[in-house]
Amino acid sequence: MSQDEPGIDLETSLGYLLKEASSALRVAMEAVLRPLGMTVTHYSCLELLAQRPGLSNSELARGAFVTRQSMNVLLQTLERDGYVTRPAEAPVGKALPTRLTPRGRRSLAKATAAVRSVELRMLTGLTEADQSAAHTLLQSMIRSLSSPHQND
Repeated sequence: MSQDEPGIDLETSLGYLLKEASSALRVAMEAVLRPLGMTVTHYSCLELLAQRPGLSNSELARGAFVTRQSMNVLLQTLERDGYVTRPAEAPVGKALPTRLTPRGRRSLAKATAAVRSVELRMLTGLTEADQSAAHTLLQSMIRSLSSPHQND
């Protein structure tokens, strides 16, 4: 595209606005998690394990939006530091199901409170109807982007 061709108008682009909101949310979450010795990925991993015990490295990576390699490094660190446990050998196949330890649960409880405060701040000024509409719209956008492209 040359400089003379019109690009995306960043002032009106919904995609750009979503990316900006996502970035602002991540910065705010990192700020409240840092004093707890966590990153957003660390928190996401613990939260996923609390809600879905026994997830594999691949499932955790998908849920936290990181590569399997990055998740493997994080899981090794979390295991070394006593936040999670994994069996030495896979009970079935190759997957090593991961579970939170009591220390991991205590750490997660503090992080969840911190993240909840960020979400509440993000929703300040929105009515319940606004929040519900935003949820519905975002879910619809995710479904649209996740389904096979219709016009190919």
